[in-house]
Amino acid sequence: MLIGGRAHSLEDIAEIGAMKLPFAEISLIDPEQVERDFSRLVEMKNDYQMFYLAHGPEEGNPWDVSELKKSMLPKISTLSDWAQRLGVSLFTIHFWLDKRFIQKGIIIQKIDLLKEMTDYATSKGVVLSIENLSETSKDFGATFEKLPHLGFTLDIGHGELLTERNTAYGFIQDYPERIRHVHAHDNRGGNSPVDDLHLPIGEGIIDYSKILSRLLDTGYDHTITLEIQPSCLLQGKREIEKRIFRNT
Repeated sequence: MLIGGRAHSLEDIAEIGAMKLPFAEISLIDPEQVERDFSRLVEMKNDYQMFYLAHGPEEGNPWDVSELKKSMLPKISTLSDWAQRLGVSLFTIHFWLDKRFIQKGIIIQKIDLLKEMTDYATSKGVVLSIENLSETSKDFGATFEKLPHLGFTLDIGHGELLTERNTAYGFIQDYPERIRHVHAHDNRGGNSPVDDLHLPIGEGIIDYSKILSRLLDTGYDHTITLEIQPSCLLQGKREIEKRIFRNT
């Protein structure tokens, strides 16, 4: 299992590379910015002998499908082109599908839009991967059924919010074969976006030993991005490895 770090800037990539981590999950947010940074991104990837995964832009108003189709669809398509050129194999996006907050009709339309984005990314050899926000595994049933090529990024930190029990357990139980990537960070629970603290592993209440044990039991052996400050990455890597080895 490979552990890397989240890079929001070129400077973050340099820090992650200097730590000799195998990959950085870079931000592919603005196509024009990616174009400006492209040569440097390629140079750093080669210099540090790492590979890239990517994280896309926020979706905007999650209830306005017409605006999402007008703005997010072309942006994700263009960013998928850049992902291909950078050798990015997996591209994580936010696309909120929580049935508690979004009407069924809107969700149906959003799934259709997600299919367009997924099909385009797949044509470029890039796995588009949806990340859980406040959803449970039950919110993704129709999406996974309709979109066989859509990946799933399990965000264990997000799984601790707006719930009594971390939703990672449900995703691991119901859709182990869909989990293509994992995000790891800690928090103290809560019911709002401000509670998404992205603390170093062990500084919150998430039971990473138990969750990782369940994940390992499914045979998961892909990648984990530590979504914490670069200065905490090596300690975070040790904490994750300690919990992995404890369960093997």
